[in-house]
Order: sequence, then structure tokens, then C-alpha cells
Amino acid sequence: MECAPASGDAPASLLKKTPTESRKPREGARRENPERGKGIELVASEEFDLDSPELYLNRELTWLAFTRRVLNEARDPRVPLLERVKFLSIVGSNLDEFSMKRIGGLKQQVGAGVHELTVDGRTPQEQIAECNGYVCSLCDEMRETYNDLLEQLRDNDILITPYRDLSETEQAEVREHYRKNIFPLVTPLAMDPSHPFPFISNLSLNLLVALRAGEGERELLARVKVPVGAGVPRFIRVGRGHRYVSLEDVMACNLDLLFPGVEAEACAFFRVTRNANTERDEETADDLLAMIEAELRDRKFAPIVRLETAAGIRAAHRGMLAAELGLDEAVDIFESDMLLGVRDLMEIAVIDKPELHDPDHHPAGNSKLQDSRKIFHVIRDKREILLEHPYESFSTSVERFVREASEDPKVRAIKMTLYRTSADTRIIEHLVDAARNGKQVAVVMELKARFDEEANIRWASRLEEVGIHVNYGVVGLKTHAKVIQVLRMDYDGLRRYVHIGTGNYHAGTARLYADFGLFTCDEQIGEDVTELFNYLTTGLKPSRTYRKLLTAPKQMKKAILARIEREIEKHSEEDPGLIRFKCNALEDATITKALYRASQAGVRVELIIRDTCRLIPGIPGLSSTVSVISVVGRFLEHGRLYYFRNGGGDDEEFYVGSADLMKRNLDSRVEVLAPVESEELRDQLRTMLDTQMQDTRSVWEMRADGSYFQRDSGEEGDGCQQKLIKNAERRYFEATRLRKRKTQSIARRVSVDT
Repeated sequence: MECAPASGDAPASLLKKTPTESRKPREGARRENPERGKGIELVASEEFDLDSPELYLNRELTWLAFTRRVLNEARDPRVPLLERVKFLSIVGSNLDEFSMKRIGGLKQQVGAGVHELTVDGRTPQEQIAECNGYVCSLCDEMRETYNDLLEQLRDNDILITPYRDLSETEQAEVREHYRKNIFPLVTPLAMDPSHPFPFISNLSLNLLVALRAGEGERELLARVKVPVGAGVPRFIRVGRGHRYVSLEDVMACNLDLLFPGVEAEACAFFRVTRNANTERDEETADDLLAMIEAELRDRKFAPIVRLETAAGIRAAHRGMLAAELGLDEAVDIFESDMLLGVRDLMEIAVIDKPELHDPDHHPAGNSKLQDSRKIFHVIRDKREILLEHPYESFSTSVERFVREASEDPKVRAIKMTLYRTSADTRIIEHLVDAARNGKQVAVVMELKARFDEEANIRWASRLEEVGIHVNYGVVGLKTHAKVIQVLRMDYDGLRRYVHIGTGNYHAGTARLYADFGLFTCDEQIGEDVTELFNYLTTGLKPSRTYRKLLTAPKQMKKAILARIEREIEKHSEEDPGLIRFKCNALEDATITKALYRASQAGVRVELIIRDTCRLIPGIPGLSSTVSVISVVGRFLEHGRLYYFRNGGGDDEEFYVGSADLMKRNLDSRVEVLAPVESEELRDQLRTMLDTQMQDTRSVWEMRADGSYFQRDSGEEGDGCQQKLIKNAERRYFEATRLRKRKTQSIARRVSVDT
């Protein structure tokens, strides 16, 4: 990919990294690294200024480093071929979102004249420049990966073929298919004094066509949108095999249908990305629903932050697009000689060729939920049940919980939060059934879940139509907590049953994201959840106290910091301290600073951080007892787990919940962490952490310069996620055998008695 030069190039060590190099830790002197504050060399010292920017990695660049680790999955020959295509598609989608959210936000700061430095010592403009440099390096690797995958797909009889390479008969068939099924959807828009430059929608793929009506006539430009989506695929199948041609190629080679009798002198593809940061002020909104709908309209017309063009576009046409779209041609335009909109390769990734995919994964049932009794009786008996998705089934646990609540005549009420969900999640229908069955149902719907706003508005309307109480949470705070509470009249009175999760109530992501869930009927947690819902539905926070839950924004950050300090106080050589965190991101500077202090005191700190991480491990005198790893594999790591040794024994603390260690989560979102108190479940969590910490297949470890290396030697073998699949299956089958033995034993006793 040819990219616009960035001001302030990143070091070559981060711009170019071969798959072999990325697997081997390199010895020798520390390098400058743009993920660090200013690349300042750190030396062993007894004293560190914990406010110094060189001690903190950059949020945006560490997230891009995670995207590079995902790209490595597309390059790894041990990953099945179509799964590699999937990972390349995911990288394309991630970079789209990064441009919309992160670059869009940084450009807003630049436009507003913000010069405030981040904790790592960068201005918004410096971050944009360095991010552009990093994205250019990623795009170079994506192009190499794409070309390599095309060759391997061809070897497996899957071809993305140029239209001009088809036979005449095939061209005629594809042209006729296009003429009948797609051509009526296409609308060419001229650009001349009487036709202003047209609106270009976000992430749309377009043709820029240069036309000339006759010799001596002036050039006319036209924009043609490629109508991908709404049932129109990006790739058109040729014949009965797995040969495909891209829709934009078909359109470009059949321009005579759009412009009969007019010569097309040039045709280039381009694609735009718009800013997704269009949030309005909730404090001044009279109607939150109307405000969100207005934000969605704003997003459609938001400023463009990136223009991608196909290689070979005429310089004059490139300059015209930059001028019309209000972009800096030297910075905001990315020229590519590979497919634009790589995210659409997901259409190829889902081709039905089992031998080119991961083996089918069928989540095991939870070992505690095999009981034929009602789920509430099982929870009451076990007190706590831990769920590990996608290793354990979402449908036979969480969906079952809501379904049985909707049907059980003893259930009086259901309360839950919804951040993201999907059409294939049955929970919405179970809530509707509950309302129709006379239950009180209250749902706190987060309308501002980024990119899911439209869907959430539809779900909210659907629920309100059947009389469900729908609330939109607390003004100024996103409700990110994942909580369900069922109130049931048991034999001994009203009892609260609770589910607290780390993932959304979304059946699709429950099969793809690695998350935790906790069922409990603990009385104090139940009371805490009642307080939480009362806060969410009123916004009134005075005098609300929580006995066991850690909640944000009120107390969670203070509680985590207090527990880190407690670990420091209790640490000794004879009884060493230990902190283990697993989450998506460690971005909050205060938490990072506290973990540095813990390491300086000798506390062992083990971090499993999926993407953004500000903390630098392995610095003598500062973080020598810290390790940071990132797990990248078949499933997206999404669970949050916080462990404090607290002297060991029964005093150990495990918390699971919705919150990452990010300033936004801790200070401006409603989040929940819940304690796991059963010794059996603690052992299960400890096993999971050990499995990931010891992994040599899927783990990337951070060096003391902020870069990552892949631990493994490239050999075949199970990664931690495959091992966790086997652990879940083993728990299920052991429970099944035990249940059968009990059934047989009872049957024998009955036979003897008879």
C-alpha cells in the first residue's frame, strides 16, 4: 500500500516485522518505540517520577499493535485457510472503526484547538501523525497477506478473478446477472456546474468515472456508488464452483450500460470513512430517544476523516476528491493496490468448505445445569454457578434463565440491562412472553452503544409495545453493566436470583467472544442489584450503599486502588503478594501508577490485557515483577477478571464483571464487578488464568520496550483456548457420568427394596 507520508515516522522495527521475527524475543539494547511516551531510554533507578510520560504507552498505538497481532493470525500457516481470510477481514473492519472513532475523535480535538498532552506526552496532532505511520505499515503487511491468501485460495479452487480474465461466455452470463439483478439499483451522479459534488456515504465503495461525449468535448466526471449490502453481495459467483468476481470490477467493465454512447476515459475506485463521534449533550436533551436519532442522522453527514483510493488514480482526480471532501491530500489519503474494503472478504471466509475452517465447536452444557430441576432450584442449591462462554452454552444457561423466568408462575418480576443484543438472541422474546404472562418486566436499554444505536431503538420500541418498562439509564453515563435480576416467590419468601456477566446478552457474540457469567442467589448481592436498578431507573444516588458489588462510577476505582495498596501492605518475602488482572484494556493512568508502586514493593503483577496497555513491564526498579501478555486466537478475549491474593487462603478475592481498566469505564459508565466466593469456582478461575499465563501457542508477551513477541516456536499444538474447550467438555462429561452413577445407584436401591 502506498500511504501518505506521516510527519514523524515510526521506527523501522515497528513498521516492518516479518512473521518469524515477531515470534522471537530479540536481545540487546532497548529501541525507541512510538508506543512509549517519547522513546526515552529508561535505566535502572531507585527512584522514578511516576508522572513521567516515558513510563506510559500510548493508547492508540498499543491498540494498533493489537491489530497487528490479529493480522498475524491471517499470516500464520497453522490457522486454517478460510479462518485466515476471516482474520484479514477483521483487521480491515478494525481499522475502519479505528478511523471512525479514534482518528475522528483526535481530529475533533485538533479542530477545537486542543493541545493538552496525554499521559504519555503526545498532542492530538502528534497522535494522528504516528497512527497514520503505523497504519501505513499495517497496510503494507495486509497487502502482502492478501496476495499470499489469494494464491492459497487459488490452490484450493477458490478464485477471485478479474472480470477480463473470464471467458466470453462467462462474461456474458455475469453481465446479464448484473443487468437484471443489480443494474437497476445503480444511480450515476454527474459532477459539473449544474450538478454539485454528491454526498458520499460512510464506508461506501464508489467509482469515479471520467467521460467524454465526443472529440473536443470537455471531460465529465461521474460518481457511481457500488450498491453492496441489503442483499447485494460484494462478490458475484461465476458458474457453479467457487470462482468470484468483485461487483465493482463488473460495474467498471460494463460502463456502457450506464453511459451508452459515451467513452469512459478512466475509472478509479475510492472509499470514504466518516467520523463516528457525533454525540450531543444529554444534559440539555428533552427527549433522549429523539437525541440519539438525531445523532445517527448527524453521523451520516459527519466530516470525512479518511479517503482510500485504488492505485493508479489520476493525480488530478485524487486532488479533486481531496478538495471536495475537505481532506489534506498529503495526510488523509491512502492509496492501495489491493482490494478496497477488505472487511467484505468475510463473504469469502464463510464459504462452505469444512476442511478449510476450524473444526466445528459445539459449546458444552454447564456441568451444574444438567439437572432436570428448574434452574432456580439448581442455583439455590449451588449458591453460585460460573459460566465460561463460548466454551459453555449461552442458550442452555442465560437464555434458559430468562425463558424459565418468563414461564414460572412463582416469578414476580424480571429486571435487566441491555447494551447490545441481536435478532438471533431469544432473550427479547422471552421478556415479551414474561410481560404477557403478567410479570413485571423492566429493561434498562443503553441507546448509546456505539454502532448499535439503531438496533437498540428498535428493541426498545418492541419492548414498550407489550407494556415493558423501558428506561434509558442515568443522564451522562453509559450503562455498560451486564445484569439480570429475577424475583421469585420461593417456599421461604421472595428471593432474588441474579446473573452478572462480562459479555453482552447477544447470542452471536456468545459463540465468538470469551466471557464469564455468574449465577447467584446470594442475599447481599441480590440487595445490591436491587439498589443498582433503583439507581438506574431514577438517577438518584444519595445513600446508596453496596455490600458486595463493586460499582462504577461511585466506588469501583477507589476499591481497586485500595486493594492494590492492601496487597502492597501485606506483601513480604515469606508471604508474597500477587495481583492478576485479565481485561481488554489497561488505560487508566491512576491504576497503572498503582500497579507500578505494587511492583516496586515486590508484589508479583500478572496482566492478561487484550489490546490497550499503558504499563511497561520488566523495567528494573519499577516493574521488574510485572508480566504483560495478550491472548489472540480463535475467540475474541472479552472477559474481565480481577484477582487479589490478600494474604492467601480464604481471604483471596476474585471479581468478574463488565469493567475494563479505562478512565471512561471507571469514571463515566455504570459498571459492575461481582465477587466469586465458592472455593470450587475460584479453583476453576485459577485454572483458567494459569492456562493462559502458561500458554506457548496463542500468547504474545510484552517486552520492556513496549513491543510484543509471540512466545511459541511455530510448532503445532493446542493453544489455551483449545485447552479451555477441552476443560469445559471434561467438566460436562464428568458431571454426566456422576449423574448416571447416582441414577443407577438409586435404581438399584429401589430394585432391592422392591
